[in-house]
Amino acid sequence: MKILISADMEGATGVTWPADVLPGTPQWERCRPMFTSDVQAAALGFFDGGADQVLVNEAHWSMRNLLLEQLDDRVEMLTGRHKALSMVEGVQHGDVDGIAFIGYHGGAGMEGVLAHTYLANQLTGVWLDDVRASEGLLNAHLVAEYGVPVILVTGDDVACDDALGYAPEARKVAVKDHVSRYAAVCRTPARTHADIRAAAKEAVSLAVRHEPVTAGPRTVAVEFDAEHLADAATVVPGVDRVGERKVAYTEANMYDAIRTFKAVTTIVSAAVEETYG
Repeated sequence: MKILISADMEGATGVTWPADVLPGTPQWERCRPMFTSDVQAAALGFFDGGADQVLVNEAHWSMRNLLLEQLDDRVEMLTGRHKALSMVEGVQHGDVDGIAFIGYHGGAGMEGVLAHTYLANQLTGVWLDDVRASEGLLNAHLVAEYGVPVILVTGDDVACDDALGYAPEARKVAVKDHVSRYAAVCRTPARTHADIRAAAKEAVSLAVRHEPVTAGPRTVAVEFDAEHLADAATVVPGVDRVGERKVAYTEANMYDAIRTFKAVTTIVSAAVEETYG
């Protein structure tokens, strides 16, 4: 049995502030071991539950944040950027039985610690088929096309509540309780490590591949915090303005929808100016 871990950082133990997740800052260096501890706990729990393989896919920012040397020797880690399926790279090869979303968070326009969807600031909302979407929801629909269930979600309490909508049966572990975008009541790493490990052990029983979900077409709408960003996004073929700060597009399946979304966010990032956004 093989489990894939998609590891993001904003929902990790102790993380509450932008500097906690920005590579190169002293706070990022401080938070990397806590992030790694969350991932290690999940991996150990999966092995406790009978998994044979655990592959960790780094999913945050530079995708070079976890401390490989602190992980169990049985774990393998996919690190670095530019991967076809980004946050869930590795799910497409037909050998993954279940996936865990570790360190996840609320989506753009939602409550939650460091809530966002792909871009830190510029997106004020993302919708999939008229449902407001977090990264968790988008990725859950994507992995469903490969027949892989989401079996564990960790993050703040908002991320766990969000997961009830896209992975109701998955085990959830809140490592902190949301107070504001930049504040939370946090559990200690020792406590969250134990909680995640126990939940992961239970979650292994949910790692049962299902028939791939072929629902489509899928429509994605994206709202920005400035009009010129919506205009910039229309450079991507098939993306049209549907409002002053909003664009939308339709693709045949979730795989294409995610790849178009990546193109949109890449174009928009290049259109942001340092002072005025």
